[in-house]
Amino acid sequence: MERLYSIATTLFLLIGIVPLALAGVHDYRQALTKSILFFEAQRSGYLPGNQRVKWRGHSGLKDGKVNGVDLVGGYYDAGDNVKFGLPMAFTVTMMSWSIIEYGKQMATSGELGHAMAAVKWGTDYLIKAHPQPNVLYGEVGDGNTDHYCWQRPEDMTTSRNAYRIDQNHPGSDLAGETAAAMAAASIVFRRYNPAYSKVLLTHAYQLFDFADKYRGKYDSSITVAQKYYRSVSGYADELLWAAAWLYKATGNRYYLNYLGRNGDALGGTGWSMNEFGWDVKYAGVQTLVAKFLMGRKARGNGAVFGKYQEKAENFMCACLGKSSRNVQKTPGGLIFRQRWNNLQFVTSASFLLTVYSDYLTSAQRNLRCSSGTVTPSQLLAFAKSQVDYILGDNPRATSYMVGYGNNYPRQVHHRGSSIVSIKVNPSFVSCRGGYATWYSRKASDPNLLTGAIVGGPDAYDNFADQRDNFQQTEPATYNNAPLLGVLARLHAGHGGYNQLLSVEIPLIKPTAAQPKAEVTPSSGLIAITQKTTSSWVAKGKTYYRYSVTLTNKSNKIIKKVNISVKKLYGPLWGLTKTARGSYGLPTWSSSLPAGKSIEFVYIHTASPAKVSISSYTLT
Repeated sequence: MERLYSIATTLFLLIGIVPLALAGVHDYRQALTKSILFFEAQRSGYLPGNQRVKWRGHSGLKDGKVNGVDLVGGYYDAGDNVKFGLPMAFTVTMMSWSIIEYGKQMATSGELGHAMAAVKWGTDYLIKAHPQPNVLYGEVGDGNTDHYCWQRPEDMTTSRNAYRIDQNHPGSDLAGETAAAMAAASIVFRRYNPAYSKVLLTHAYQLFDFADKYRGKYDSSITVAQKYYRSVSGYADELLWAAAWLYKATGNRYYLNYLGRNGDALGGTGWSMNEFGWDVKYAGVQTLVAKFLMGRKARGNGAVFGKYQEKAENFMCACLGKSSRNVQKTPGGLIFRQRWNNLQFVTSASFLLTVYSDYLTSAQRNLRCSSGTVTPSQLLAFAKSQVDYILGDNPRATSYMVGYGNNYPRQVHHRGSSIVSIKVNPSFVSCRGGYATWYSRKASDPNLLTGAIVGGPDAYDNFADQRDNFQQTEPATYNNAPLLGVLARLHAGHGGYNQLLSVEIPLIKPTAAQPKAEVTPSSGLIAITQKTTSSWVAKGKTYYRYSVTLTNKSNKIIKKVNISVKKLYGPLWGLTKTARGSYGLPTWSSSLPAGKSIEFVYIHTASPAKVSISSYTLT
């Protein structure tokens, strides 16, 4: 081991000497787009018509039925088919925080609408999961039966029992995190959907009261969660976390004073942490309270909030290696906490480092660590180095975001991506048959899990791209959620506004004048409609995303459709390229039934391409 470490250290030193020779220039906008797309692959329930991950289908359509409640929807947490409430709520909170801080940058990137849709998919479910003020469903399915099977979500035959907390079976950590998610999301939707924002805030109020009044750990009530998402830190951090988000959402001094009164008792002023994630929230709440303090919103709680800020800055210094108690790093420079899904801690730490850098810039001050002073730009540079490592600037030259770059994981520990799409082969995949046929298959996944951040390398920068290596190749929603804000910030810059003030999330609007949508004259019995769905500017060029819908207007089935697309100057998705250079129907749809439509999309920098139908067969 010592020899292995010295070799890797030597490599790291060489990287430090010649960074320009080995480091890549990354497309953060592309990475942002892909990272948001991953959430669509994790959707449970009825998928919408604008679903972009086409290999997925409807799933979990009877969730909650045996319990007499509608729990259809939400997200699968990782590579399995269970809906765990605690990490799902944390995912929603962090996506919302990303939008609150960097919504303007997301709008510039053309991704704000997609990011908000990802939040709403989560909050729509969380609303269902909270049917009464003191009742919250925290899990659907259970890990034991789920992990016994290897099935795509559309086929799953495992238990879909739902588990809840209530006043007799409390779960302050689960209720507190869900309150935080609702409060943060209410800020996101305040301008776009005020009525929905108020609904979220009502749930946040009720959940915080429930969490605070009936105290207890959720995994003592939902014991099936203990093996998978045990609440090691307890619930004190979530109570503070929820209070901080409720104050940010409402400006109500009750929650501000709650942070002041309970900072010592609940650990906010005492714990110096070197991790932040779905279980341990202290570094997050300390960062938020430090923002309140720097923004002059302490209102009589200045002395206590100063202790929160001290602990927040201890976290930043520890990440930078300038504290007396630093975080561990790999020889390649990556923050390392544990072998199992280490990248969750890297993305969440990178987010806190990024926002704190901007807070310091707005406050016109530096970070003081025990080993020296750090400027805001240095703080951001370190966060950038962590993101760049994930995207491929590492000793293995491996991107740990699926679908980004050329060298990324191909055998992801993920049921849906590793089994042929139900739209390609609808044959039922049995519980154990999935292990025999698909899990053990030594080949690339049939479905690309675009944007997924996998568990990542070990303490020595080693990584084995194998489906059974779940510690390193399994993705999770909470790996991606904090990364949204960092990628938006790195792509679009600071924005030139005071990050300590309330930043209004911009209205979604085109970044440039778009060509008008056009309807192509019908080609026989197939109607063709084109429209522009988004645009963005990159390197001085304006790119347009076009959606094309083909509709069968006849009363018969149409097959063997031959589609001509001329004056196309970019990539196209949703059709099959033929040997003659034209296009056919997608592989998952060999025919177009009467009255039905299919959609394909393309991107280029010009007016709409010329789409026509060359031939087809009626059956």
